[in-house]
Amino acid sequence: MYISELNIHGFKSFAKKEKIKFGEGVTVIVGPNGCGKTNIVDAIRWVLGEQKYSVLRSNKMGDVIFNGADGLKPLSVCEATLTVHNNRGKLPVEYNDIEIGRRVYRNGDSEYFLNRTPCRLKDIHDLFIDTGMGADAYSVIELKMIEQILSETDDDRKRMFEEAAGINKYKKQRRSTLRKFDAVRQDLERVDDIAQEVEQKVNALNLQLKRFKRHEKLSDELKDTELSLAFIRVHDYEADIHPLRNRVVEFQHIKDEKASDTSQHEKELNGLKHIYSEQQKELNSLQITLREMENRREAARNNVLIWSEQDKAKEATIDRLNRETETNTEKKVQLRGQIENYENEISLLAPQVKQQLSKYKSKKSEFDAVEIRYKAAQKLLEKSQTDRWDAQRKMADDRSILDRTVSLVKEKNNTVSRLKEKIAHIDANQANQEKEQKELETKKTHLKKSTDKIQSQL
Repeated sequence: MYISELNIHGFKSFAKKEKIKFGEGVTVIVGPNGCGKTNIVDAIRWVLGEQKYSVLRSNKMGDVIFNGADGLKPLSVCEATLTVHNNRGKLPVEYNDIEIGRRVYRNGDSEYFLNRTPCRLKDIHDLFIDTGMGADAYSVIELKMIEQILSETDDDRKRMFEEAAGINKYKKQRRSTLRKFDAVRQDLERVDDIAQEVEQKVNALNLQLKRFKRHEKLSDELKDTELSLAFIRVHDYEADIHPLRNRVVEFQHIKDEKASDTSQHEKELNGLKHIYSEQQKELNSLQITLREMENRREAARNNVLIWSEQDKAKEATIDRLNRETETNTEKKVQLRGQIENYENEISLLAPQVKQQLSKYKSKKSEFDAVEIRYKAAQKLLEKSQTDRWDAQRKMADDRSILDRTVSLVKEKNNTVSRLKEKIAHIDANQANQEKEQKELETKKTHLKKSTDKIQSQL
């Protein structure tokens, strides 16, 4: 795999469209200072997705666009296209020649192309990961980068060795897996919150239902008692009035028969009429009371209908909460599916661990060979020591890679175990909730039987 062609238009000092071809071997670009040799390297980095202005020797991304010169106007856009010959098949595509392009405008908008098809910067990074040709890889070595490699600081040197060892994709997979685990953990927390909220709502509705049924029972008993009392009082007054009416009739007959006793009978009659009038007034009052009681009974019946509708609405709310519980159960099943996917990822990482272990053993063998050459060739002491240090560093890096991969597998296994415990806890809470619901239904049935028994006794 090598760079076969670079097309530049409007990038830094290249105002006109330029095409630079590279052979499979070594290509040297020579020229006086300021002719644009370094700009060619910057263009290659820029096409591969370099985002740091300082690396491109600019203050902002718009500075890479040609800004004008003697006889040439400034441009509003710059574009570069890099052609890579994939003769060894290191890139995971089926094409022999791959064309990567980038275009930027003065307003800051950027466009990326892969074989002249618009794509994302992430697609380009994924294409060149662990190949050594990424924007941050070791394919472009500057003088200051050599100083960083030979310095005592480990970060930059470690990054290059990791790129050369091909473990960046594993790091990327690890970050992706951690993000998925965080998403699953947040989903579990939301499920717990929803379950607690549903449980609180169910408890509150059950308490309201108990209060409503007790109020309904007591109201019915009060209304029945008041109506019974009113009927008894009306019946008693009617029983008292009936004999008086008979006596009035008798006295009227006596008045007609005995005219001589008119005055005495009239007095008695007036007295009876007065008594009858008082009784009639009291009877009218009782009838008014009876009508009021009937009106109150009718209003009570309307209230019972309203309360029944409210009861139905509350039962509908309970049904909705039960459906939400079923939805949470479905989410729990989905979480189990995600756990199975993570377990599959762990099983897929196991061969990679074996591969890294094999690579580590191979590097150790190389180190042993260097040790033998070091003892056998004293005249080449400096070269042998350099090889020995390189082999030690590579072996340490490979060992570190192996340790991190094993740690990642253990961490995933631990996370899966915690997720399973969390799901078991959710199952237990749901079982308790269903048990409490059954107990409430049983208490409701007992209360209904007790109410029916009291009403039958009344």
